[in-house]
Parts: sequence; C-alpha cells; structure tokens
Amino acid sequence: MTAITRPRRQTYPSPSIAASYAARRALHAYACVFAALCVMVGVYWDISWHMSIGRDTFWTPAHLLIQAGGLIAGVSSGYVALRTTFASGDAEKDSTVSFWGFRAPLGAWISVWGCLAMLTSAPFDNWWHDAYGLDVKIISPPHTILAVGIFAIVVGALLLTLAEQNRAREADRGRFAWLLAAVAGMFIMNYALFLTEYSERRMMHSGWFYGLACAAFPFGLAMMSRAIRLRWSATAAAGFYTVLMLGLMWIIGLFPATPKLGPIYQHITHMVTLSFPLLIIVPAVGIDLAMQRLDGRVSDAALAVIVAVVFLALFMAAQWPFASFLMTPAARNRVFNAENYVYWMGPAYEALQNRFDPAPRGAWPFGVHLAIALAIGSVMSFLGLRRGSWMRHVRR
Repeated sequence: MTAITRPRRQTYPSPSIAASYAARRALHAYACVFAALCVMVGVYWDISWHMSIGRDTFWTPAHLLIQAGGLIAGVSSGYVALRTTFASGDAEKDSTVSFWGFRAPLGAWISVWGCLAMLTSAPFDNWWHDAYGLDVKIISPPHTILAVGIFAIVVGALLLTLAEQNRAREADRGRFAWLLAAVAGMFIMNYALFLTEYSERRMMHSGWFYGLACAAFPFGLAMMSRAIRLRWSATAAAGFYTVLMLGLMWIIGLFPATPKLGPIYQHITHMVTLSFPLLIIVPAVGIDLAMQRLDGRVSDAALAVIVAVVFLALFMAAQWPFASFLMTPAARNRVFNAENYVYWMGPAYEALQNRFDPAPRGAWPFGVHLAIALAIGSVMSFLGLRRGSWMRHVRR
C-alpha cells in the first residue's frame, strides 16, 4: 500500500508583510549606496592626502572614511543574511541566493566579501609602509587588495539597487533607476581612479592612452546603457562620475595642507587634488543615441563595434583638444586644476608634465594603436552589452 503525498501548499505573505520586506530591501540598498559613496570619496581624499601631505599614519580621516564605508556595507549585509536565514518566511528567502546554507541577496554577499578584503588590506598596507616607506604609485600589493574590496562594495551596491529597479512598480522604477545611475557613476569612477597613473595629460596624445580607455570605459557604458531603465542611462552614469569628480576636486582643494615627508620641491599650502576628470560624458551621449536607434535591430556583435567606434571617435574628438588646452596657462587655475603638482615633483618632473610624451623608438604607428584600441573596445562593448542583458533580469 503506497502512501499518498499531498503537494506542498503554497503560501503567500500578507500585503503588510510583503510591504515591510520591500521597505527593508530598499533601506539596505540605500545603506550600501551610501557606503559606496563613503568609500569612493575616501579613496579620492586618500590619494589627495598622499599627494599633499604624504603617508603620516593609518588613522587619517580619509582611511577612516574608506573603512567606515566598507563596514557599513559589510555589517548591514551580514545582518541581512542572518535575518533572512533565521527570521524570514519562505517568500522572502526565495528572493535571495544561498551561500553555505545562509540566504541573502547577491549584492549583499558581494558587499560582505568586499568588506573582508578591505579589512584584510588595512594591516597589510600599514606593514607595507613601515617596511618600504612612502608609496610613489597607486597600485601597490596592499592597494590592489584594497581596490578589489572597494570594487566589490560598489558592485554590491550596484546589484542591490539593480534588483530594486527590476522589481519596482512603474511608479517607483524611475527613483531606483536614478539611484542606479549614481552607483554606475561610482563604478566608472573606480576605473578612472585605477588608471590615474596612465591618464596624465602628457599621455593624452598617445595611441596607448586611447587603448587603455577603450579597455576600461566602453564595457561600463555599454552595460549601463542596457541595464538602467532610463532613456539616457550611459549619459546619466557618466554625468554622476563627472559631477562627483569635479565636486571632490574643487572642495578638497580648499583645505589647507603642508607636506610632512621629504623631499619637498613644491610649495604647497592646500590639498593637491587629481586632474580634471576625463571627458567620458561626451562619448556616453553618443552611445545612448546609438543604443536608442539600434539596440534590438542589429546583433550584439555589430552593435558592439558601433559602440566602440562611437566611443573612440567622440572621446578622441573631446579629449585630444582638451589635453592641449590643459597644457596652456589658461588652464592653470582652480577651475581646471592644471597646476596640481605633487610636493615631491622636482623641476625635471614638472617640465615633463608640460609636454606630450614623444613616441618611443620602435613604437607602432599611431594608426596601429587606434586599430588595436578599436578592437579592444569592440570586445569590451560586446561583453558589456551581454552583461547588461543579464542585469535586466536580476531580482535577487
């Protein structure tokens, strides 16, 4: 005699419980976006601190802001994981992903991992400076671990906001789409900061500079143009990047500062900030126009080539003459910040900043560099479009 098994009864949460869960999800997304903003502001501030004062102690305000952002994202996401696992109903658990038996949104897990990487980098960075002294480059081993953690915090906030956008009702979708565009701007800022040493104005008339730009930015712009539910999504993301970078450049430069480590060649009285941000917003407008007319009408492979051509053509058209302008005395003011010399920059290095790098002997012709840049940009745009398609379905 066989036992008759009845199908499991499907239960649905009451409207009040569902609304409470939705409010908690949104609050967590806002908290992680705030954490990502703290981290990105702290990173910019820390770079400026190194350029102006040197590395005096780990307990600088910039370092504390970075680690505070990581802790806000990591602790809040850890709490969400514990609460979802042990104090939530089946419907709430079904909208999360499992890891080692615990349940949480995908963005929460990435935020936790990013927080752990950032905390790991802190004592490593302190030991590195004690052992080797002042960093003269942004990309050192402890900074690389920190950069991975920071990138994870931003990606975590991106995925949490993305899930809110994709789940939201039509009336609320625009609010989360704009919030997602703000996080996308931080995503682009991450790339820009990591390429700081390779995007000085003296390098902006070289083919390999545009190759590096094509390796970084078309991926993010193509991805955001498809994932964010705004008509001008890539432009909005690039606009947030530009506004944030300009705001930090203009505000942090107002604070007094004096170097504490030698050698000191430049007479500095205020914080030195990074150069004027790259004009990513110009090709972002072109990418949005191309996506509005061609997305869904041509294959992703063909669209990726078009996006790469649009990016490279418009970026060169904007950045090339702007780099020439930055070399002139008209750019040596608070608005364009062309005289942002680091305190340890000697006369020879200073002179190097005021002329474009010559092509080294044996280098490939400029046209070959552009062809390589276009090929790289096409591949990265294709990957970005595919990732953007996947992002439109993220709800967990």
